Amino acid sequence: MISVDEAVSRITGAFAVLPAETVGVADAYNRVLAEDITARLDHPPAPMSAMDGYAVRAADATPGMELSVVGASPAGHPFEGEVLAGQAVRVFTGGVVPQGADTVIMQEDSTPGRRGSVVIKEAARKGDNVRERGLDFKTGELLFARGHRISARDISLLASADTAELRVTRKPKVALVATGDELSRPGENRGPGGIVASSTYAMQAMVRNWGGDAVDMGILRDKPEEFIRLARSVGDADLIVTQGGASVGEHDLVQSALGPLGFTLDFWKIAMRPGKPLIFGRLKNTPVLGVPGNPVSAMVCSILFLEPAIATMLGTEYRAPIMKAKLGAPLKANGKRQDYLRAKLRFEAGVAIAEPFKFQDSSMQKVFARSDALIIRKVHAPAAHEGDEVDVLRLDRA
Repeated sequence: MISVDEAVSRITGAFAVLPAETVGVADAYNRVLAEDITARLDHPPAPMSAMDGYAVRAADATPGMELSVVGASPAGHPFEGEVLAGQAVRVFTGGVVPQGADTVIMQEDSTPGRRGSVVIKEAARKGDNVRERGLDFKTGELLFARGHRISARDISLLASADTAELRVTRKPKVALVATGDELSRPGENRGPGGIVASSTYAMQAMVRNWGGDAVDMGILRDKPEEFIRLARSVGDADLIVTQGGASVGEHDLVQSALGPLGFTLDFWKIAMRPGKPLIFGRLKNTPVLGVPGNPVSAMVCSILFLEPAIATMLGTEYRAPIMKAKLGAPLKANGKRQDYLRAKLRFEAGVAIAEPFKFQDSSMQKVFARSDALIIRKVHAPAAHEGDEVDVLRLDRA
């Protein structure tokens, strides 16, 4: 058995950054930039009013001053003249502050005067209520560096910087394959001893959340000819992930059935719980990750090994979401496998408390669904007491 850290290193070392493609800004959510993005314009593109009011010269912005209103500057329709001494221009939020003016008097700080004039009620300083040109960003300014994952908020910034299209890393195509005679789809009839195939759906969601393209290849029965069909149908997948059949039992066929089809093994078995019988290798030129069929084990292995693989193909820096927490209950000494215990997180006075679930059987999906984190127990970790500090892997990203 190899360690979790070594397994992560060997898996990620098998991948390279995928080629880039061009997408429209509206389709850029959760994509990873393949090149730096710089602003194509100043924002705002001109001095803009932050308020409804009057654009004036600061020298005229004194209480009691009566100014002649010589025009208006609503948003999208700038005043084309220049504001001179003793003059004002009616301006609205988002309107261009005319040449000659350097201050905006708020509407409520003024009152109408005689014959189209305005009287200043409150003093203002130069620059008040004016958004200077380029206040947010300037032409050529770096907005996002290569490798950045685009959020919804980022899309608004990109659009405001006049970015219509951008180069992003192609989504990794991950082929998901469930194996086992006992499996059926949700809603289908089940035979004696049959169970519903469930982890495929969770792994699809995880892959998409992490930036990949998940392809459900269906269920393979426990027959070697089924794996021949798999080898012929994966097409241009960047990674094949099999679920189940990862051990060496009579019906565990991933290694034995794929071997004659060009499968080469890198490693098998990791010193961890849950997820020990994990396989990694290649089917000809395509990497294959074989996770256990137990749904909780499959999901934990996906979090630990599939996300870093996808991050490597996308060219992003992978950082496991590990944080410190205090134990909410004592734990016994650990054995020779690194353990990942499902736990609830709560916060008391800003301190994270990790409360492990009483039952940790890897078949219990309800426990996993209600977990916020996995408490990481190192190999041969000594018994731990309530209040001891531990590392926890947060499940937010999964």
